[in-house]
Formats: sequence, structure tokens, C-alpha cells
Amino acid sequence: MRILRNLTLAIFTFLVSNTYAQLEVDAEVRPRFEYRHGFGTLFPDDADPAAFVSQRTRLKAGYTMEKLKFYLNFQDVRVWGDVPQLNRSDNSGFTVHEAWAQLYLDENWAIKVGRQEVIYDDHRIFGNVEWAQQARSHDMALLKYAKNGFLMNIGAAFNQDGESLTGTVLTTPNTYKSLQLVWLHKDWTDFSGSFLFLNNGLQFIDAANADNNETRYSQTAGTHLKYRKGKLSLTSNLYYQFGKDVNDNDLSAYLLSLDANYKVSEKTQLGLGGELISGNDNGAPSGGDNNAFSPFYGTNHKFNGLMDYFFVGNHANNIGLVDVYVKANFKLNPKSNLNMAFHNFSSAADFSEKQLGNELDMVYTYKVQKFVTVKAGYSHLFPSEGMEILKGNTDGNTNNWGWVMLVVKPRLFTTEKTQE
Repeated sequence: MRILRNLTLAIFTFLVSNTYAQLEVDAEVRPRFEYRHGFGTLFPDDADPAAFVSQRTRLKAGYTMEKLKFYLNFQDVRVWGDVPQLNRSDNSGFTVHEAWAQLYLDENWAIKVGRQEVIYDDHRIFGNVEWAQQARSHDMALLKYAKNGFLMNIGAAFNQDGESLTGTVLTTPNTYKSLQLVWLHKDWTDFSGSFLFLNNGLQFIDAANADNNETRYSQTAGTHLKYRKGKLSLTSNLYYQFGKDVNDNDLSAYLLSLDANYKVSEKTQLGLGGELISGNDNGAPSGGDNNAFSPFYGTNHKFNGLMDYFFVGNHANNIGLVDVYVKANFKLNPKSNLNMAFHNFSSAADFSEKQLGNELDMVYTYKVQKFVTVKAGYSHLFPSEGMEILKGNTDGNTNNWGWVMLVVKPRLFTTEKTQE
């Protein structure tokens, strides 16, 4: 034990005293209470609502020196009560959310390798899904370039479910086999634009004939555009998907969106927008064609209503979506604000009843102190007949959802970056 203590002290002393070095250690505790009565799908008869407290706990450490940055993010995700008080072992909630190193080749070029969050633009195709307690990260290598407001990322990933002597068939659920991406971004005075190309490979497994196991690739190409001048800001996404889906259907799908925000005063901002996501007539691919767009690895909770009826573990290869919304942000005082949004949902493809319903979302945020924030939300879905047909539920129950979340994110330790 003395040897281990001395070794730890020696490493710590080196980290905090090394020339050009900076060490930052942060923590997070985020418990959230939720009441679910129709969250994600219509509430059925003869069922009780769900209520629980989930919690995310994180310990994060970043170390930066002259040509290297190293980052670790450990997290524990649990539901209060999922193990007994006198437990001998936990459920598998403790994970390494991030563990990466970034090597700076020169002042413009860098390589980032390891488990990392991948976030581009407004999170539509790549996001960290921060709302989910577990969040999302990728095992990936990125080549990065930055100069004069121009950014370029070239990324690649190749996933396996373990070390093996033969074969490369991936059996890990809900992940991709292989991925390559190129992301370009440029900032101007009042305008910024990005271009993304994603080659996404999913593992197909033929249970009857292993010779047919293969990786099937789809391609997504598109742009994210943003204009801001004075009190007005406009944001647009335009993406097209082609290639093959995992079931070998020919893929031809698109996503179009436009979001406008206007700052009425120092305390009020109003917004209006819409999103069109293509889908399949009557809710399924047919004739070997799939016209349903997939946002893949985006922060889908951020879009199309907070009750997660669309593209959050559901609605894949379905009828698509037309989402028209109005929103408002009110700064109530220096410590608090209220966000409100009202969505109208309808089918993008042919469906027996195209109107799906409406949703009201409200989120209140209060900053208690520098490292402590309280958030609370309430959402209510007003389904139409089309939603009842889509979800196979005509019970006619109330569908609402409420939550309260405490976010504590202190900085535990930091050192000043030393100079030469």
C-alpha cells in the first residue's frame, strides 16, 4: 500500500508540475424524478403510470500538455432502488463514457482516438444525447483540421463484439459495424455552413445461411446552414440518404427543416419552424424500396417533441413526419427561464389518417448557484385518430409526462496552465 501511495503521489506531482500542463477534474450528480403516463406511446387501459428516480454520477478528468490532451469520463447510471441497500454487487451501470487522447500534429492538425462524444452542428445526425442519463459516445478515430474559421473532421470506426481468431461478424445489438464520415464547417460574419457525408455500415446476419452475412452500407449527405443578424436567426437542415438499409432495400429518403427565431426583447424570444422527414406509404418499405429517413446518431429527444414519440427507439422505417411548431423562451429573471413549444404532427407519407396530433412542452430552469441548477418539465400529448391507428391504441386516455431534475456539476480541482 505504501508503494502504491507513493507512486500515486509521484504521478500526481508530475501532472500538476509538468511544463505546459493543465489538469482539470470535474464531477456531476444528476438525479431526475419522472412521472410517465403516456411517454413514448399512448397510455393503455388497465395500467398504472410509471414513477421513478434515475441518477447519473460522473467523474471527469482532462489533462492538457504541449501537444497532447487526454480525457477520461467515468459514469454510473442507476435507478434508485435497483439494488438492495446491503448489496454485494451493483447492476452494470458503471461505464467508461469517454476515454480519448488528442495528439496535436501542428497548430492546425490533430488526431483524436478513443471513446468519445461526437457532436456536429445542432445534433441532428450526430449528438451526445445529453438528456439520456447514459448519453451516447463512439469508439472512433478522428483526423481534425482547423484554420481561419474552417473546420474539417475525417472519422472512421470499426466495431466488433470482442477479440477473436476468425471472423468479423458483429453481434452487439443497436450499433453499427463500420462507419466513415467527413464533416466540413466554415464560419463567416453572419453566416455559417456545414457539410456532412456519412457512410454507415450495419451488420446483416442470415440465421439460415452464414455465407450471406455481410455489412450493408447507406450514405447520408447534407448540409446545416445558419444565418444570424441582429435579432433574427435562421437555421436549416437538408439531408439525403441513399444506398442500402440493413434489410437490403434500396434507400431513398430525405430530411428538410427550417427554424426561425426572433428576439423580441431582452427577456423574450419567439420561434417558428417545421421539419419534413420522409417515410413509407402505410408505414413499411415495399417493393424493395425504403423511403424512410433515419437521423441515426442524433440527439433525437431535442427534436419532434419531448415525449419521444418519434425517432427515439421507435418510428424507424415508418410513415415519416411533418412537424410544424411554435416556441417561446422567457427570461423570468437573471436566474430562471421558461421554454415553451407547441407541435403539430402529421404523416409525411400516405396513411389512412395523416393527422397525428399535437404536443405541448414546457421546461423551467432555475440556477440555484454557480454549480447547481434545477430543471422541471411538463408535456401533454393530444393524439388524433392517426396516432391511435399508428400506435394501435384507441383507449382514449390522457397522455402526459412530468419530471424534476437536479444538476450538480462542481469543478473539483484545476491547475493553472504553466508557461515555458
